[in-house]
Amino acid sequence: MPRSMVRAFALCAAVAALAGCVDANMPALVPVAAPFDPPLNLPGVAHRICVGDGNFMYREAKKQYELRAGMGGYPIDPAVEEATAAAAAHRQYVTCLSSQGYRIAR
Repeated sequence: MPRSMVRAFALCAAVAALAGCVDANMPALVPVAAPFDPPLNLPGVAHRICVGDGNFMYREAKKQYELRAGMGGYPIDPAVEEATAAAAAHRQYVTCLSSQGYRIAR
């Protein structure tokens, strides 16, 4: 009896610990060629890696936009800068997921 209670408690502790790892904003990732070529990482790990890549690309795209505006002599438009950076970050995220063996389920 006590042994099953310890197991149940351990299971509940593991479920509670893993519940904090779920990202509510994470899209559903589908393996591209699962039976023949499995993905490199688990979906959660691939998502975190690719979010980091996307964040880096976002910052880099903003920096490049500011440099182009400075060299071209035109004023910086915050809306265009944001749209350009967000598009670059999304492209990088999708490319990274593809290299990990996933695609975003729509």
